[in-house]
Amino acid sequence: MPDAVIVDVVRTPSGRGKPGGALSAVHPVDLVAGVLTALLERSGLESRQIDDVLMGCVSQVADQSLNVARQAVLAAGFDETVPAVTIDRQCGSSQQAAHFAAQGVIAGAYDVVIAAGVESMSRVPLGSSAHGGTVSHGVAHRYPDGLVNQGVSAELIAQKWGFSREELDAYSAESHRRAADAWTRGAFDAQVVPVWGGGPEAVAFDETVRSGTTAESLAGLKPAFRTDELATRFPDLDWRITAGNSSPLTDAASAALIMSEERAVELGLTPRARFHSFAVVGDDPMMMLTGPIPATRRILERSGLSIGDLDAYEVNEAFASVPLAWQHDLDADPEKLNPWGGAIALGHAVGASGTRLLGTLVSYLEATGGRYGLQTMCEGGGMANATIIERL
Repeated sequence: MPDAVIVDVVRTPSGRGKPGGALSAVHPVDLVAGVLTALLERSGLESRQIDDVLMGCVSQVADQSLNVARQAVLAAGFDETVPAVTIDRQCGSSQQAAHFAAQGVIAGAYDVVIAAGVESMSRVPLGSSAHGGTVSHGVAHRYPDGLVNQGVSAELIAQKWGFSREELDAYSAESHRRAADAWTRGAFDAQVVPVWGGGPEAVAFDETVRSGTTAESLAGLKPAFRTDELATRFPDLDWRITAGNSSPLTDAASAALIMSEERAVELGLTPRARFHSFAVVGDDPMMMLTGPIPATRRILERSGLSIGDLDAYEVNEAFASVPLAWQHDLDADPEKLNPWGGAIALGHAVGASGTRLLGTLVSYLEATGGRYGLQTMCEGGGMANATIIERL
């Protein structure tokens, strides 16, 4: 079977996902069309050489409706013969797109494919696709007390693993420090495509990174998810999750060019990494965000690698309690965990985060000479994807 390789990964900067954010004036179709165009320009490919475009997007309504992937392909000026499909595996949507793309190459269904993701959380607020929806009889019967939102799940994780508010805030401040340092050193320069957001200059940096963040400055923030109803339902919770130790609402897009190694050689392109192993799991939908732990265990078993064989781990920072619980249970090296910062600083545009993490992981392995990297992502409903790549 052919190897599936990563030739290039690009992303936009992260804009704050609220009105007035740096990218809030940009239609999500145009936002992701820009990274699609950049992949072609950087590789020298013609659009008709792309077999398919697989795109993650969570809130597929309003400006992100009508198969946003196909809309983006057309907006990018791709040949009309290039197909596209939109995928929803919640926060792991574009990581799943990369899985499907690579698996299609390995199976011989694709030669050249793009995996991408987009989310404009300022224009299409998180949860928009659930508006007016009701809980089915089957789900209500199975979970008679009802499920909870992700913020409450993050609280339940913090409580179960015993993370203090101080630990959560310290982890979050370190995420900002690492991200700011990476930007200062130019670590993201090669992967970020500037975007004109309607202002006098193009947006070229992540608006979500706050270089001056400290644990002390975060300590004054109030819990973000506590309500009187939830406090009654969960009387033992201390309510430690705040806006400061959570990932911010974000606008962004990202995309990866994936193909068979043979095709890359034929096209005169240099593969940067290959897909080594894949895993996807379901987990407790009440805890919801613990899936990266069993997903990592499964992918390590399948790959024959140990946690010590990995040179870096990108574990999505939906909330600080998520990577901290993962690190604890996997006995992982904290220096290898999100070494250039994570979503708490870099933003979590839910549909785009999977391919953003992939690009960061590839770039980090290249910069440090590492061989193997792990990417894993918690997902709404209690799921997680895991990917291991090998630098070439």
